[in-house]
Amino acid sequence: MKVYGEGEWKVRTHGVGKRRMWRKLHLGVDEGTGEILAAVVTTNDMADCEILADLLEQIQYFSVKN
Repeated sequence: MKVYGEGEWKVRTHGVGKRRMWRKLHLGVDEGTGEILAAVVTTNDMADCEILADLLEQIQYFSVKN
């Protein structure tokens, strides 16, 4: 996912290159139905294993509500 912001404006206006900001979209998907049960957006430096607890919390909350 590409994030647009001040950096993109500067590149268009002044032609100066800037490092792009990247984000990761981590998804928790029901394997049987393909339904997305959880989603977390992080910076590029976060590993999947660091986000697992957040994804599982969302799935547990979703399961309790239904």
